[in-house]
Amino acid sequence: MNKIYPDAKSALDGLLRDGLLVASGGFGLCGIPERLLDAIRDSGVAGLTFASNNAGIDNEGIGKLLRTKQVKKMISSYVGENKEFERQFLSGELEVEFCPQGTLAERMRAGGAGIPGFYTRTGVGTQVAEGKEVKTFNGEEYILEEGIFADLAIVKAWKADETGNLVFRKTARNFNLPAATCGKVCVVEVEEIVPVGSLDPDCIHLPGVYVQRLVVGAPYDKKIEFRTVTARDQNNGGNA
Repeated sequence: MNKIYPDAKSALDGLLRDGLLVASGGFGLCGIPERLLDAIRDSGVAGLTFASNNAGIDNEGIGKLLRTKQVKKMISSYVGENKEFERQFLSGELEVEFCPQGTLAERMRAGGAGIPGFYTRTGVGTQVAEGKEVKTFNGEEYILEEGIFADLAIVKAWKADETGNLVFRKTARNFNLPAATCGKVCVVEVEEIVPVGSLDPDCIHLPGVYVQRLVVGAPYDKKIEFRTVTARDQNNGGNA
């Protein structure tokens, strides 16, 4: 089975429709599937729900789809760097399900393992617990969280072999691995595809059985969310 596609648009062909639940990897701008997000934006599909740690920033990552009003709901843990997200949420244009970061990762992992729900103490007594079942174990209250079963998973990896075995680079593993497992179909963009047998089996982070489609997205710009510099000291010869 050939899993390799020439570009992001073709890798998503036949998978996109209005109203999808999409699990998207990445953390801030680290390890986000930016080529696939661009292709989703360009497709024009709407009414999407994204399960993702955050919504990128303005005009980057999922933020691009917020600008085009293609996102109906976000299931996220951190949303503080996106002014358009804030505007849409406060105006009632965007539905938001806030989820503690560890709980969100576990909900994705649970979905990938076929587990419909689990109990956790995280969020007990807060707004996170509103409307959720509460059960007591050993005198402690726990809330029931549901696994995430996405229609589509889009992730970014460093390397893949031709069968879809993946290696993530350093912190870019973040939410990419659990997101990849919880989608009915998983589409992955990578920096490099190597021949079968090139990857050390002990270094593979995600087996190819989870991956249906691959596309090379390189080259990438290494973007950062904020650039912080030290002000020049004019009284010290211009040195910081």
